[in-house]
Amino acid sequence: MEAKMLLRDSEVFPSDRVLKNALGEATYNVFEAFLKTISEETCNLTVEWRYYNDGKAWLAKIAYKKKTIMWLSVWEGFFKTSFYFTEKHLEAIAALNISDSIKQEFAMAKTVGKLIPMIICISADKQLEDLLTVVQFKKSLK
Repeated sequence: MEAKMLLRDSEVFPSDRVLKNALGEATYNVFEAFLKTISEETCNLTVEWRYYNDGKAWLAKIAYKKKTIMWLSVWEGFFKTSFYFTEKHLEAIAALNISDSIKQEFAMAKTVGKLIPMIICISADKQLEDLLTVVQFKKSLK
């Protein structure tokens, strides 16, 4: 069965209550832990929710100063993070200490213009370490 994207109503802002209802208790706790970690001083990332008409859904743009680090969308039972890299980052990503499945999916991803998407779906605490590793890597890029 195909996963279902949530947060489709432009009139309903993704407040904590809305997000908790959409993700369910367990996944929301993982989501909350992730947001807490990235907004702390060590990461210092900001989260900006916006409704996008082209995709007819709310997305969170997660940025460091003016640089977009990743995009986040909410699905049934998980949240999906999307990073975009260029070809020059392939070797460094292959060397990152993240799961092989993420690396393999990334290696097979179809380019979007000159960008290569890295999509990571998160539903459990154990996945956060890989996600945070990619966040720090992306933040470190010039």
